[in-house]
Amino acid sequence: MAGTSLPAARQAAPRPSPSGSTAPAHPLSGGSGFLLAITAVMAIAGFLYGYDTGIISGALLQITDEFALDHRLQEVVTASILVGAVLGAFATGWLSERLGRRWTVMIVAAVFCLGALWSSLAGSATQLALARVFLGLAVGGSSQVVPVYIAELAPAAQRGRLVITFNLAIGAGILLANVVGVALHELWSWRSMIAVAILPAALLLAAMLRLPESPRWLVERDRVEEAARALSSVRVDDGTVTQELRAIREVARQERRDAAAGWRTLAQPWLRPALVAALGVAAFTQLSGLEMMIYYTPTILAGAGFSQGVALWSSLSLAAMYVVMTFLGRLVVDRIGRRGLMLVMIPGTVVSLAVLGALFRAGLANDANAWLVVGALLVFMLFNAGGIQVVGWLLGSEMFPLSIRGKASSLHAATLWGSNLVVTATALTLVHYAGVSGMMWTYAALNLVSFVFVLRCVPETAGRSLEEIETSLREGRFLPWRPGRHVAPSWGRAGSGLAEVACGRVVAAEKG
Repeated sequence: MAGTSLPAARQAAPRPSPSGSTAPAHPLSGGSGFLLAITAVMAIAGFLYGYDTGIISGALLQITDEFALDHRLQEVVTASILVGAVLGAFATGWLSERLGRRWTVMIVAAVFCLGALWSSLAGSATQLALARVFLGLAVGGSSQVVPVYIAELAPAAQRGRLVITFNLAIGAGILLANVVGVALHELWSWRSMIAVAILPAALLLAAMLRLPESPRWLVERDRVEEAARALSSVRVDDGTVTQELRAIREVARQERRDAAAGWRTLAQPWLRPALVAALGVAAFTQLSGLEMMIYYTPTILAGAGFSQGVALWSSLSLAAMYVVMTFLGRLVVDRIGRRGLMLVMIPGTVVSLAVLGALFRAGLANDANAWLVVGALLVFMLFNAGGIQVVGWLLGSEMFPLSIRGKASSLHAATLWGSNLVVTATALTLVHYAGVSGMMWTYAALNLVSFVFVLRCVPETAGRSLEEIETSLREGRFLPWRPGRHVAPSWGRAGSGLAEVACGRVVAAEKG
């Protein structure tokens, strides 16, 4: 029809599949536009993760009053969602390999709905803790399957910023949770604060009915025609689809033995560098102190003598900074690189935490000097949220081979949640025995260790396809340096100048 626009004609006409036959495009296909729509739907899962974990910050004060919780029971109620998250991360890895990424996200969405409902109806601290364990299954599950699903659909040049949209949505969820805690704490009960999350969870479940399966998962199951259609729905150029599908099929053929080996594959020497790098960054993402700040800032500041209003507004300002820095990190992570971003930003977290510890030790943490404490907290969030938090979830979705990506990303997510659980379950106890200053200095030391770890063990993955990263692993070219050679790690394409300032030297590392 002469008046039909080019995009409409492109969607209506059958497209030649990369395997040679004619395959109709996905009913909602629109190339990069459809990929953005998929990413937006996945962002709902990130929002739920952020809201369901962050709402405890504002709700905990009400929950403590209603159930008469001491500091240990506060930790139990807060950390219970993380127990579920660890379990959910492991279980979702198994599900995503057997049922596919799409169906797994749908199950996660259903658990989000039921978990929020159960939590809002809890009649005791024990019931609330159990309900939050169940809700945590969805939180942990989303953190495993969503980054993998986006990474397996995204082209290499856009993979970083598209996956980090999940992180940005987490920040938006945390921010809204803090807005609710500050603005509505006198109008809403904690039950209403939790129950409102049912609505976006239902929206996520409905939206998933129209999205495609991961083409890489389909190729692994020898469903090549379906994979071609799924990949064509998120690519503009058919030639790109042909080349990409050929590379995926080649890697899948090489991995047949690995797929049969199952969990034992993770112990193979050739895979160890990726496992150490991804799991190490995962652990330091939480051990850096971010979750402690998100969950306990109002409680810690109120206990140190701040008014409740200052404590709640401080928590809200931290959540806003998290969103802003995650957004900025999303813009630059594919240009500066994952590694460069972490190495430039981590030193700022060390200094800010050391200053916070000194302020509390000197007795300057009070309403009269609130600007000093809140300012240091914001500086910490600037460097932490704009650095390792941007990269932490991303590396688990792009460092592991296809045949074990479900299992390995499951272990990666479980490491994130396990370290989060350790931090959350011990934060108030650490304050009880070492004081707030001791806690801040402990996290400053952990951030310093994370800098050394990234410097030595984490390579650059920006701009490389998932298949290129896997090939570098198999050929022993994955690490940013080789034993016996004086080669400093890569800092990313645009980050070398900053690297020289931070470290004093930089030598470009080899890329796979």
